[in-house]
Amino acid sequence: MGNEHYFTSQPTSKSAAHKITAKLRGKEYQFITEAGVFSRSRVDQGTRLLIEALPLPPEGRMLDLGCGYGPVGIVAAKEEPNLEVVMVDINQRAVEVAAINARLNGAANIDIRQGDGFSVVPEKDFALIASNPPIRAGKQVVYPLMAAAKEHLAPGGLLCVVIRTKQGARSLEKHLASIYSRVETIAKGGGYRVFAATV
Repeated sequence: MGNEHYFTSQPTSKSAAHKITAKLRGKEYQFITEAGVFSRSRVDQGTRLLIEALPLPPEGRMLDLGCGYGPVGIVAAKEEPNLEVVMVDINQRAVEVAAINARLNGAANIDIRQGDGFSVVPEKDFALIASNPPIRAGKQVVYPLMAAAKEHLAPGGLLCVVIRTKQGARSLEKHLASIYSRVETIAKGGGYRVFAATV
């Protein structure tokens, strides 16, 4: 991939589709992944921890922010068929395979969009926003996203974010606490933490 990152809007690396299988929340899922897309060889530990920990609302609207090839949003949509799941990613290739994966796993209650952060997300009534943010992009990218999420949550809504403990979990927790009314750790393991921030 050279200097290209998975948060590039138009990956130039040669296409290399690949199918993986993952057991998530007790069920088996299949995902097509691609070159230039985050964690293409397996569902990474952070994403897996986030999926297992998510307090999914039975209805309303959820946003998978930075969806990659789609495991978080697709599992949520399958677990809660009355939940409207919006998935967004800056990476065009990620969005394309996420759409394929939604069909592959029979998740119909999904709306997938390509765009940078909240630029294609006008809604402000999400019960839940889930994200495995692109920490490698730096705080200057991630922190504004975490702040912007608050404006898109319904009253009492929840932002759930996973971060590697050694990649700035403490500072992210402090940042979230400066914006949200309550921040708690809802899961930890494998060197990762999942924070839940309440509006």
